[in-house]
Amino acid sequence: MKKVYYLKTCNTCTRILKELNLPKEFVLQDIKSEPITVNQIEAMKALSGSYEALFSKRAKLYKEMDLKNQDLTERDYKNYILEHYTFLSRPVIISNEDIFIGSSKKTIEAAKTKIIG
Repeated sequence: MKKVYYLKTCNTCTRILKELNLPKEFVLQDIKSEPITVNQIEAMKALSGSYEALFSKRAKLYKEMDLKNQDLTERDYKNYILEHYTFLSRPVIISNEDIFIGSSKKTIEAAKTKIIG
């Protein structure tokens, strides 16, 4: 599977997608207009190793809900991501068995190297 979960309204996501210039076989899913399903999040977890790895602690709601002062479980991370798209660390790029989560320079460079060569 070659897929990108992103937010169309996120400038960082659109910049990264332009920068990567992914091959046409990649399917783009705007997680605001097409929410993530349980199967999709479970597939992402299988590749990443945990729901926490997929969770964005930089999300505005994370601060507003004071989640940093709560002891969150893997189930909590999964439920929050399914509940609101903002909790997914974006973009999530899946290329077969490889997953790249977030917008850090290191992550994007790794994705570039692995996908484009």
